[in-house]
Amino acid sequence: MNARTKKIASRILSVLGVIAFWIAVWFLLSWSVNSKFLLPSPKDTLIALGELISDGEFFLIAAITLGRIVLGVLISFILGIALAVLTEASKAAKALLSPALTVIKSTPVASFIILALLWIDRDLLPLFITSLIVVPIVWSNVAEGIRSVDKGLLQMAKVYRFSRLKRITALYIPTVAPYFLAACKSTLGLAWKAGISAEILCTPERAIGTELYFSKTYLETPALFAWTFVIILLSIAIEKLFVFGIGKLGSKLRVIR
Repeated sequence: MNARTKKIASRILSVLGVIAFWIAVWFLLSWSVNSKFLLPSPKDTLIALGELISDGEFFLIAAITLGRIVLGVLISFILGIALAVLTEASKAAKALLSPALTVIKSTPVASFIILALLWIDRDLLPLFITSLIVVPIVWSNVAEGIRSVDKGLLQMAKVYRFSRLKRITALYIPTVAPYFLAACKSTLGLAWKAGISAEILCTPERAIGTELYFSKTYLETPALFAWTFVIILLSIAIEKLFVFGIGKLGSKLRVIR
């Protein structure tokens, strides 16, 4: 067994050990409480999870929630980049739009959800909330990346009469890419939680948040834990996939000349 394999095996064992420790803690707490309505055991949760998966609508519900949040994130990436370019290119646009950035960052998510319920269809609300929460972070990070482009290189590009496209691909994109990747890493978990919170409050048809709400209402605590477990797994999966994909894209963009 080579050093790399040993390192991977050691990491896997470490992760499994941590998981086993917390499952044991969970089991002991559940055993001491002795009420699955207050704290179901790992076994009760696993049974409830099996029942959810065997339900014909489980994968549809998970896919719809996942689709809403992913679409909201993609929209927010596009809007955030566009707003960053606009505000860095125009002082007037920056003066007009910066207060909106401050307001969005400072206002609690629940307030936006309650206000948006007055104007937006409940099936579209999670998508809107996800986009609203992510846009300011992408906007500010990309804007910071644009400002950090080396001024000496920009002057050199001007002297050598680089076209606008070449300046963008050779100077701006490689510099901004790490800032954008940092925004992705910091927003994906936040976007997922904001989208689920919106679903819980507006209860759209076929949504994980709606299932959580009804599980709590009808005191189906094992199902509540099972859906929470599903949310955690999907959150980890989507974050890993997004970061991996954006990382690969960033590596290619950094070498563009």
